[in-house]
Amino acid sequence: MDIDNQRVGSAEPSLVRPYSLTAGRTRPTVELALEALVAAQAVAFERQFELTNIETSIVELCRESPSVAELAARLGIPIGVARVLVADLIEAGHVRVSATLKDDSSDDERRELIERVLSGLRRI
Repeated sequence: MDIDNQRVGSAEPSLVRPYSLTAGRTRPTVELALEALVAAQAVAFERQFELTNIETSIVELCRESPSVAELAARLGIPIGVARVLVADLIEAGHVRVSATLKDDSSDDERRELIERVLSGLRRI
């Protein structure tokens, strides 16, 4: 079974090598923090024919605005692969990243973000 046929959240391992999902690329074209929240754009659902199966799975999961780390965990792919795929989707206009923290964010805001990301990962 490969990741293109694998259901999101399936416990079965993928036989697809991670580099094949990214065409050998190891760095995203957009800098993405692990805690960055990703949301699907409405156009993504109208243009799903442009997407691979794994990209479609990412867009579907992005209905809930998960973090990049949560996407990787839920899809069972390495975080580096998730970052490259999400960056591709950002550039194509299918998803957007919400600003998580600013330089002047308070300790409470930082703690809340960490708690949200951990909570999301625990739900997996």
